[in-house]
Order: sequence, then C-alpha cells, then structure tokens
Amino acid sequence: MELFFRKYGQGPPLIIIHGLYGSSDNWVSIGRKLAENFEVYILDQRNHGRSPHSPDHNYRLLKEDLHEFMDTNSIEKAIIIGHSMGGKTALFFAVDYPERVSHLIVADISPRSYKDKDSEQLLSHSTIIRAMYNLDFYGIQSRDEVDKILSKDIPDVRVRQFLLKNVKRSKNNEYSWMLNLKAIRNELSNILEGLNENQKEITGFPVLFLKGEKSNYITKKDQNFISKVFPYADIESIPNAGHWLHAEQPELFLKTIEDFILQ
Repeated sequence: MELFFRKYGQGPPLIIIHGLYGSSDNWVSIGRKLAENFEVYILDQRNHGRSPHSPDHNYRLLKEDLHEFMDTNSIEKAIIIGHSMGGKTALFFAVDYPERVSHLIVADISPRSYKDKDSEQLLSHSTIIRAMYNLDFYGIQSRDEVDKILSKDIPDVRVRQFLLKNVKRSKNNEYSWMLNLKAIRNELSNILEGLNENQKEITGFPVLFLKGEKSNYITKKDQNFISKVFPYADIESIPNAGHWLHAEQPELFLKTIEDFILQ
C-alpha cells in the first residue's frame, strides 16, 4: 500500500509513525524540529489521514506497509519512532526486519496485548469508537456541534479535540470522518494485539521506551516483558504527561529522543 507521508530535513533517515486516530499532521512540529539533524519522514498509516483505506488493519499488514515504504523510498535503515499503535507497528517491524532499524523508540505502548476484556485500554477505545461510529453527520454545520455530541460519551476535552482532527468538510459543506472508522471498529481486537510472550531476544540496535508518567499503558509488569524481549532497552518516564506525551511535554520528549540517538 502506498502511504501518504511528509518529508523534512536532511541527514540520517528517521521515520515517525502515529498512533490510533492520529495522522502525520499531529507530528509536524516534532518532525520539523528533528529535521534539524535528520531526514524525517512522517507517515499516515493505512485507514488514517490521507493514506488509502482498507477493510483489513493488523500488524502483519502495517509492518509490511512500512517495509514497502522504506523500499520505495530507498531507505536501507532508519531510526524509527512509533507512538501507541505506531509503536506496535514499529515493534512488529523490528522483530521481522531488525537489519532495517538503526534505533527504535517506542512511545507509551508496551509489547503486550491489551485485548483482555477487563483491559482499561479496550474499554476506553470501545467507548470512543462507538461514540464516533454512532455520530450522525446529517445536518451538522460545525465541528463545535460534533464536539458537543461526542462530549456525552467522551468527557475528556483533550481526547475530543484530538478526535476532531479527523473531521473533514467537503466542498458541499458536508462533514464526515477522514479515517476508516468501520475498519478500525471491526479490527480493534487486532489493533490491541501484542508480541508473542515467547518472542526471542532482540539486541541488534539501541531501544528506548518512553512512558507518560500519568499513563497506564506501560506498567511495572510490562517493563519485565520489555526487558525480556529487549534486554538492553532503556525505559524512561516523561513527567507530567499522559498517553499523548509528545503533545503534553514536547520539549522534554524531543530532548530525551535526541539525547538517546546522539549519545
């Protein structure tokens, strides 16, 4: 699948992969700053942003989309930064194509599965997707109206503002979702999938896991799993940040990444 991407700067190649409901647009400010030292590519994953839609959405396909992108753009090896679902894409890619990774940076996601029926992440995403899917755009005349409707099921203003970036308006002033919500709803179980717990060790490149201090996506138990698969990985916490740590603490996020890569 030919993915939409944005490109900035010159230097060693660095690829940024957004998370669920995200797009390359969310990472432009981070990408431009990293472009002072790197050739930065920010991707839209399938079913998100301006990339093509598909009924299928799983990490087997997402990692192959990344592999195809690198081949198409003659990128032999790259620094890969992935957030949330993008972090999982990066992890699955690193398992199968370790020779294509120079550094791996995973932002606020662990290698484990989040599919357990009592998982806070499963319950949260199920609520968000249901609210988005049930929203009827007929007669909607502004994003403020969309926000008001979503607020009934999604009380967190920050989450709603993030989701509203997926609302597009046609030339006829008709609103709709940009992302392929039907595929995401149907494939949520695959999106929450994790690496095999018997995954062999990976030691061929430096690895950094970044955790939002206020986020519950990486627990102490998860850190044991991380150390098992990536025995030399660094695990650092970004203070006063939740799951969207790059948006909540952008300067510290950037500094931590640059220190890690350039050390």
